[in-house]
Amino acid sequence: MKVGFIGLGNMGAPMAANLAKAGHRVMGFDLAAPCPEGVAQAKSIAEAARGAEVVITMLPNGAILRLVADEALRAMTPGAVLCDCSTVDVESARQVAAEAATAGMGALDAPVSGGVGGATAGTLTFMVGGSDAAFATVKPLFDVMGQKAVHCGASGAGQAAKICNNMILGVTMIATCEAFALADKLGLDRAKMFDVVSTSSGYSWTMNAYCPAPGVGPKSPADNGYKPGFAAELMLKDLRLSQQAAEGADADTPMGALAAALYARFVEEEDGKGMDFSAMLPRFEKRGRG
Repeated sequence: MKVGFIGLGNMGAPMAANLAKAGHRVMGFDLAAPCPEGVAQAKSIAEAARGAEVVITMLPNGAILRLVADEALRAMTPGAVLCDCSTVDVESARQVAAEAATAGMGALDAPVSGGVGGATAGTLTFMVGGSDAAFATVKPLFDVMGQKAVHCGASGAGQAAKICNNMILGVTMIATCEAFALADKLGLDRAKMFDVVSTSSGYSWTMNAYCPAPGVGPKSPADNGYKPGFAAELMLKDLRLSQQAAEGADADTPMGALAAALYARFVEEEDGKGMDFSAMLPRFEKRGRG
């Protein structure tokens, strides 16, 4: 398949490289990052999009997506599919899909879970919104870049699934870190707490698979000085997207709102920027109730 790939940062570069390794003809474009091995370098968005059966984007936010999509759609061949793998607001995803339909293109919003490690290993999970036909066109590429692609519904449904998932993740990580800090102050050994909670009703992904306490449970960023697997500022971005979506949908999400406020304080006023989102634990360790 001929593929255009726009956005070759930490996530996009390994995704594009995996497509090229699988035999797809990939032409990439990025304002700053070089093309990975096997990916041809385009001089513009239009050049990357021209003649491609699928154009994949991996971009920082909805505003940039809208600008890129506008240029890409003008260059794409009718019937091609624009597949955005960024995490952006639901409204931007739906706006781009509407513009694609007007131009005679298919469109998918397909944010990912799995981080840089999953992008490199080709084990990402894609949460996909858009038409059945567009999903069928891109499914062979999802199969190369990831281990699972779930068609969640119409345009915007992929972003909705990602935002809801990460709101749960942010809230749960805070609760897990709070519990470890409380256990410390109650004199409860962290390993004993893990042994109990990981097999009891407090079981969660943040406890069992990504434990924020160093030396407890499987290896996680906590065992590497909290260097990011998933950066705190990215969690803040996703929590803010969840609250933007909640406001637009008139949904009451008090825990999501509080998690967004706590991560904002952690990233913008404390020392959370550049740290993994599980570095909330040392933050709570240092704090008293006041």
